[in-house]
Amino acid sequence: MKHRFQVLSLLALAGLSAAAQADTLLIERVDKPLAAKPERGLSMAEVEARFGAPQEKLDPRGGQKKQWPAIHRWVYPDYVVYFEKDRVIDVVAHKASPNEIGPKPPVR
Repeated sequence: MKHRFQVLSLLALAGLSAAAQADTLLIERVDKPLAAKPERGLSMAEVEARFGAPQEKLDPRGGQKKQWPAIHRWVYPDYVVYFEKDRVIDVVAHKASPNEIGPKPPVR
C-alpha cells in the first residue's frame, strides 16, 4: 500500500512538472528588461515624446472621490502604461502568446 502511494505521488509530480513546462510565465519574460519602457514618475507629455502616441487611450477609471484618483491607461504594442493624474505609476507587459500565464487584457 505504501509503495503504491509513493508511485502515485511520483506520477502526480511528474504530471505537474510536465504541465508547468508547457506554459511560459509572464514574469519569466518580464524579468528580462523590455527594450524600452516608460519609467515610473514620467509625465504623460514625457511618455508621448519619448515613446510616441499610444495605440489607444482608454477611458480613465476612478476619480469619484478625492481619495480615489483617476487612473489613465495608454495601450502600446507591448505593454499598457498606467498613470495617476499625469504621472506613470506602472507599466504592464502584454502576453506574448495564448500559452503564457499572466495578466488579463485591460478592461475597455
